[in-house]
Amino acid sequence: MGTRDKAPYRAVLTHGFTVDEAGKKMSKSVGNIVAPGEVVDRYGAEILRLWVSASDYRDDVRISENILKQLSDAYRRIRNTCRFMLGNLNDFDPQKDTLAYEAMLEIDRYALHRFQELCARILEAYDNYEYHVVYHSLLNYCTLDLSAFYLDVLKDRLYTSPAHSQPRRSAQTALYVLLDGMTRLMAPILTFTADEIWQHLPAGKHKGMSVHLALFPNVNEKWHDQNLGKRWHFLLAVRSEVNKALEIARSQKLIGHPLDAAVIIYASESIYDQIQPYAETLSTLFIVSEASLKKGELLQDAYISEELKGLSIGIEPAGGEKCERCWKHSADVGESTAYATICGRCRDALETMKISD
Repeated sequence: MGTRDKAPYRAVLTHGFTVDEAGKKMSKSVGNIVAPGEVVDRYGAEILRLWVSASDYRDDVRISENILKQLSDAYRRIRNTCRFMLGNLNDFDPQKDTLAYEAMLEIDRYALHRFQELCARILEAYDNYEYHVVYHSLLNYCTLDLSAFYLDVLKDRLYTSPAHSQPRRSAQTALYVLLDGMTRLMAPILTFTADEIWQHLPAGKHKGMSVHLALFPNVNEKWHDQNLGKRWHFLLAVRSEVNKALEIARSQKLIGHPLDAAVIIYASESIYDQIQPYAETLSTLFIVSEASLKKGELLQDAYISEELKGLSIGIEPAGGEKCERCWKHSADVGESTAYATICGRCRDALETMKISD
């Protein structure tokens, strides 16, 4: 400052003290010090980096055995989510199998929309040195958007559709875009994990030898579709209410697994009009064997939603037999002597792939 009349740096980041779980300053005499080397030896360097990123350094930074265990659980959640996505990209070649955005199923386009929101939030957090926002955004995305919804709904399509079919390639296209982008975004924090994922990610057009030689993803405004987001935000609210009704039915021993259920939605006119365009895919969205939509009065014996006024949900045991391949109940199980234990949808898939019983 004295010799050049300006600070010798462009930005300064300051942080608080490192304290124990109770907020006490760490001291050798007290014996509450957590040595970084011990953390690395016990949990690995990734967990130590995750702890740094998860901490809001503007306040005193806490560390303890319980905090490290929680971070280990969070790390496994992120890692296992990426592992599932990688496993379902095993037969996907981005150069040949990627579908155009317009050819993708709407739920897959919604997944891309949600990722654009995540991407914008994380990029802004990096610019502002808010690494705890990066950590929480990534963890919540893997837990809520992916594991609790999108990947859960996607399993049926990934596992039962013909390998090269448009619905399955649509799902894989979305998975590839999401995992490629997530890996780039997590790379500064989960350094080794991101590079490990990168080595197993199918080779795209611009993939380099290491994720650390790649750039962050950009927000694709074409995929950031607000109208699409609003429609699916409402559908997810309906799905949440259906899950509550299913849980009540399970507690009453009316059904076991959700795939044992048939869902009947009774909706007021305004709600009906919003759900009706998706009537044919509701069973997939709710992960049940059957789902139907009816316009009319609230069903008195059904679950009546308090969140969505004008919506009631009836749960019944699904009719038909259980398909051994997709586990859904269907009336056409056993109609084919060549495929005696599976439903018509699975039979068509096997015939398309030329797989005999």
